[in-house]
Amino acid sequence: MATQRIREFLDGNHARYVLISHSPAYTAQEVAQSVHVPGKYMAKTVVVVVDGRLALAVVSATKEVDLGRLGAAAGDVPDVRLANPHEFVDRFTGCQLGTVPPFGILFGTDTYVDRDLARLDAIVFNAGTHTEVISMTFADYRRLAHPRLATIAREPDRSRAMSIQI
Repeated sequence: MATQRIREFLDGNHARYVLISHSPAYTAQEVAQSVHVPGKYMAKTVVVVVDGRLALAVVSATKEVDLGRLGAAAGDVPDVRLANPHEFVDRFTGCQLGTVPPFGILFGTDTYVDRDLARLDAIVFNAGTHTEVISMTFADYRRLAHPRLATIAREPDRSRAMSIQI
């Protein structure tokens, strides 16, 4: 259902894109591997709360959202945090949990995109399911999504990841 909505939006706006089916994958890095795309091209959408309102933060699969930088990009907002699923489960109709596409415009939310993604010719992102992605030029994505570009990503904290795995 979400994939259909996104495709209708893209088709209606004359965007060029490729829909790619893949085996089920649940993290952005797994999806990138499944579709044979370098992680830097895989746009990971993270649902956040900025000053009490839901928003989308989009970074490369190889990065994490830096909430401090996101707050600065939103106008020095001190109240920025990751959203809890119960806060948005009904907002992204048709999307499976963890597969929200980076089009806040379709869901009534702001979209913040890391500048590193804007430097790429093309991006790949979840199409609302754990088995489909869309690939399109960043120029077309930007034209349609109207994201706010900002430096909002950081390298993952490897020490935290290692302590969790142990």
